[in-house]
Amino acid sequence: MAKLSKKQKEQFEKVDREKFYAADDAIKLVKELATAKFDETIEISMNLGVDPRHADQQVRGMVSLPKGTGKEMKVAVFAKGDNAEKAKEAGADVVGAEDLMEDMQAGNLNYDRVIASPDMMGIVGRLGKVLGPKGLMPNPKLGTVTPDVAKAVQDAKAGQVQYRVEKAGIVHAGIGKASFSEADLKENFDAFVNAVVKAKPSGAKGKFVRKIALTSSMGPGVAVDVADVANV
Repeated sequence: MAKLSKKQKEQFEKVDREKFYAADDAIKLVKELATAKFDETIEISMNLGVDPRHADQQVRGMVSLPKGTGKEMKVAVFAKGDNAEKAKEAGADVVGAEDLMEDMQAGNLNYDRVIASPDMMGIVGRLGKVLGPKGLMPNPKLGTVTPDVAKAVQDAKAGQVQYRVEKAGIVHAGIGKASFSEADLKENFDAFVNAVVKAKPSGAKGKFVRKIALTSSMGPGVAVDVADVANV
């Protein structure tokens, strides 16, 4: 582990490592400890009772955060004709077809979301090895392959986040910025947790949500009392 600075040590000392905080208290504390010179992202991590190696224990989806993410989402869209025009009008950063595919194959992948109309999947399919590892491959189940590309762009720009369980059974995402009010962060926190709980797979047995933690980009983690979180 990297050596902690004096400031970091002081921050860690403000967190009781043996305590599970009520959600409201955890949010307040994480905000207080976000003292970097930039607007830190507030992140949530949920340890789930699943084994992602099994197909019936996958947890993946999208959730629209009611107060947004505080981040400017860069969106690329594969579309032609009317769909291309609608995507541009909705605010897509880049819209294309074969030209966009070639650009991505060349390594230009600075996007937060890639969306495609169904008729473009023949082109997009060639990018599986490029987009897949970065979690950017358009997927009908996530609403990123859709005939309504304009709505998909609007949702992405409005604060929709994608989540996917990792090998260790952990789901994580940014739920706002340190500059957000405590009330806004709590609203986003509730929306994210509820979405993950609703996505409980059929193969999950026993307690589904085992641990929840909050942290800022540069701050220490704060454990949340799962029993304090509604619907878990």
